[in-house]
Amino acid sequence: MSELLLGDCLEVMKTLPDCSVDAIVTDPPYGLAFMGKRWDYDVPSVAIWAECLRVLKPGGHLLAFAGTRTQHRMAVRIEDAGFEIRDLTMWCYGSGFPKSLDVSKAIDKAAGALGTQSQGANYAGGDYAPRDKTMRSDYGYTYAPATPEAQQWHGWGTALKPALEPITMARKPLAGTVAANVLEHGTGALNVDGCRVGTGKDKGIWPVTQRRHNDVAFTVQPVETDTTTGRWPANLIHDGSDDVVGLFPQQQSGGFSQGTIQHSRGFDVAKGVKAERVRDARAPDTGSAARFFYTAKASKDDRDDGNTHPTVKPTDLMRYLCRLVTPPGGIVLDPFMGSGSTGKAAMLEGFEFIGIEREPSYYAIAEQRIGRAAAAGYQPSLLP
Repeated sequence: MSELLLGDCLEVMKTLPDCSVDAIVTDPPYGLAFMGKRWDYDVPSVAIWAECLRVLKPGGHLLAFAGTRTQHRMAVRIEDAGFEIRDLTMWCYGSGFPKSLDVSKAIDKAAGALGTQSQGANYAGGDYAPRDKTMRSDYGYTYAPATPEAQQWHGWGTALKPALEPITMARKPLAGTVAANVLEHGTGALNVDGCRVGTGKDKGIWPVTQRRHNDVAFTVQPVETDTTTGRWPANLIHDGSDDVVGLFPQQQSGGFSQGTIQHSRGFDVAKGVKAERVRDARAPDTGSAARFFYTAKASKDDRDDGNTHPTVKPTDLMRYLCRLVTPPGGIVLDPFMGSGSTGKAAMLEGFEFIGIEREPSYYAIAEQRIGRAAAAGYQPSLLP
């Protein structure tokens, strides 16, 4: 079930009952005046987060995206509203594009001079096409300064390449202990097993072995363990792009080299004597260290049917976040619904959803996307 509401979230949330939603997952304005949009001129106020706190059940979690330049303002306002800041998750991606001013060109321009510019060797159009001719050859554009002063500052810019967005994890104060809160309200905990990263097998065998101790022969019986779990979810998420994965080293973990053995001291209860046991080590897990973290890949469907919202998030990412903080059958609220990425994710995960959006054009897009997801019904997620 989904309920979509058109209007200002501060006013609309006042119509919702106290302690009526299980989780809030939202991508609010970052306060960066993104693309000159009026709705992005400030981060949400303390009053808005206070309403979020009121409608959440005790122990309910809030996940709120933010920009790197305004994360501190976002987190402080959330905390001032009464939330407990629990963690900060980083979503890393390789598709960011630097909006950097070429300082050497700016110096030339101020002096009334103009250097020469040429297409760089890496230029291929598309994602790497320079937007405002301020990037260097890394992004397909080379500028040769004209004045000596500009030449001195050639290669200097004003911004880094954006490659991550922080997500504040906050929680409404518990009603008593975690155990009591979970039993009473179904909130207060994280769905660790439902969000484990990848799958792995930890298989160890104590083989049948003849040993002697003080001239007494005995047999160590075999014991086998075979547990398939997956890695504990971390506060780092990435998009699996080459740019991001390339930053992680190739490594081996989770065991000894193939063919080695591990010795330890044991005790044979039947014989009443000490015994040395020999364990066959399991095969090691190898690959990029990126495998330790959840991968949320953007898909073409994230821009389905003319979705023109400028800050669309990958559906897989939003499904993972909803699943992490929402109990089975729970209600997810997004007070800044935008084009409905959270709502679409909630529907696919089998949750109920309440979305609020102020802009009619984005509301219409969200209505279509969430409607299709609701019609598709629950779609089980496969661990990456």
